[in-house]
Amino acid sequence: MANAPVVPNLLYFARLVFLTYMNFADLGLSPKVLEAVTAAGYTTPTAIQAEAIPHALQRKDVLGLAQTGSGKTAAFVLPMLSMLEKGRARARMPRTLILEPTRELAAQVEESFATLGKNHKLTVALLIGGVAFEPQAAKIDRGADVVIATPGRLLDHFERGRLLMTGIEMLVIDEADRMLDMGFMPDIEKICKLLPFTKQTMFFSATMPPEIQRVTSQFLHNPIRVETTARGSTVETITQMLVKAPHEAAAKRDALRILLRTQTNVKNAIIFSNRKTTVALLEKSLTRHGFNAGALHGDMDQSARLKMLTAFRNNEVTYLIASDVAARGLDIPEVSHVFNFDVPIHAEDYVHRIGRTGRAGRDGAAFTMVTREEAKYLKAIETLINKELPYFDIGAVEEMAEAPKAERPARAPRRAKTAKVAQVEETPVKAPVTKPERVRENRKPSPKPEFLADAPNDQGFHAGNMPAFLTKR
Repeated sequence: MANAPVVPNLLYFARLVFLTYMNFADLGLSPKVLEAVTAAGYTTPTAIQAEAIPHALQRKDVLGLAQTGSGKTAAFVLPMLSMLEKGRARARMPRTLILEPTRELAAQVEESFATLGKNHKLTVALLIGGVAFEPQAAKIDRGADVVIATPGRLLDHFERGRLLMTGIEMLVIDEADRMLDMGFMPDIEKICKLLPFTKQTMFFSATMPPEIQRVTSQFLHNPIRVETTARGSTVETITQMLVKAPHEAAAKRDALRILLRTQTNVKNAIIFSNRKTTVALLEKSLTRHGFNAGALHGDMDQSARLKMLTAFRNNEVTYLIASDVAARGLDIPEVSHVFNFDVPIHAEDYVHRIGRTGRAGRDGAAFTMVTREEAKYLKAIETLINKELPYFDIGAVEEMAEAPKAERPARAPRRAKTAKVAQVEETPVKAPVTKPERVRENRKPSPKPEFLADAPNDQGFHAGNMPAFLTKR
């Protein structure tokens, strides 16, 4: 009985070996799709692609569980392209619908359709917030084969009568656990109830909390469960390290700069923080100290966010400081480092954050700064990934964590303030000017004018002081 668990492990290993030797031609995709896949440089499908695509082509509901960076996007884009080769879209009645939790993810899926669907004459409508409403509605009016949307903007179009969802043949819900975290589940349930009962559904998530299980049991019909990795697993090519950090905010930023300077092989890196306000502070701090840094968070408008992502992809920005809006699904394949300025509150977010590096078999490095107050979050992470993380041994950071505030190196003042201080120091201080006390003299009262010389001293009214018209009878 002691050897019983070996059998499932051997079967799992054999399945992985079998999937390794598969190619896209074995999955049942159409010739047009295969041609585009070859032109894009893809050779071997990932595990999630190899298992999900054949079931999707058979019009079965699919429940896909895989970690970030596993190729989930192509797992639903490729079979969708094959199925859309027959038929055409009608005005305001899209044929397929893809729901994404963030604007960036939706925009990336649109890019995938542009790359993999170059041999197809399909109309793709991107419905996201932060951009004008009317151009999106105009595209739907002409007829869209594929609608890629965030839940809120999709419902806006529907409630205004600009979109009908009775013609949807295939629904994809991507990053479902992220949808749950962002509070989109009520919108997802509302949208699912508006769609035809006969639709095909593909549901992708990295984790399966109870709320996600409830939704899948309600809206998926006999789904094929495809699970390529265990919950909370991390990529082996990522070197994961911890760094002791002080709790005081300014000292922690000092420690981050020291840590960044120890990593001389950074090609580009994402620095994660739990709060949007901290993201803004870190950007100002790093930029002031000579780091090529930019920020990405939820308060930025869509054009600014896309501009920043483009600059980061093109290596115009080395350090991208981000909140968890950038933690999942962003297609930036060559991120060399990830730095967690804050330990994520939810253990699953750690897996998604460090999954930004070490993608497609590349090596990566992830450093997490830990204060004493964050130890409970770290413990939850190590329990989830079933691994005890080592500490990165750099004495400067550890000394800063223990040193009193007075011993820490002073931050260089800003240039504008320095000039003002110098000007004040060079100007001699003038003695305060005091006014002499006014001395009252015993002055004689000034004489009355001539016309008042005969007037009485009392203040009452009398005939001598009254106007003439009042004395007339």
